[in-house]
Amino acid sequence: MSRRLVGRITVSVWNELSSRVERKNTVHFQKELLMNKNRFGKPVAFAAGLFFLCTAPGPTRGQSASPRPAQTPAAASRGAQAKRDSSPPDDFVGLHYTDEQKTEIDKIRQDMKSRKETVLKDQKLNADQKDAMVLGYTRMEYGQIYKLLTRDQKRQVQQRISARRAADQTAKNKQPISK
Repeated sequence: MSRRLVGRITVSVWNELSSRVERKNTVHFQKELLMNKNRFGKPVAFAAGLFFLCTAPGPTRGQSASPRPAQTPAAASRGAQAKRDSSPPDDFVGLHYTDEQKTEIDKIRQDMKSRKETVLKDQKLNADQKDAMVLGYTRMEYGQIYKLLTRDQKRQVQQRISARRAADQTAKNKQPISK
């Protein structure tokens, strides 16, 4: 074959390959452009949905015919309020402790007492927050004391708790339901 023929074949093959690559690059570019649009569109759609979700309750509140009165904290049931205000009963009363248990229990009670006093002196907390913190510290105290008990002492405490819960349940069932 002559050099011209080889040159023409080479040029035609080169043109064919370059046009294929160019088409492939164009298709790849178009796919990449669509993927970029999707990457941009999804967060925008999410943000728009979130915006409309947050703003939708406002207009719907204005459509209600009768406004509901706001429930005041004083409207809560008196039984629940009395139970919340009282500290949990000490189920450890009457147990016979060893000297080692007594010293550990005294350390636990002193630690919790100082924590409770700190909470009660804190001016940043309101009364409900203080009550909740003190109740939490009392429960922590009882949990730590419970860990110190022997197996028999734990069994006695569990029996007292079960008896107290049963008594609370019967008292709750005897109360008339008022509406």
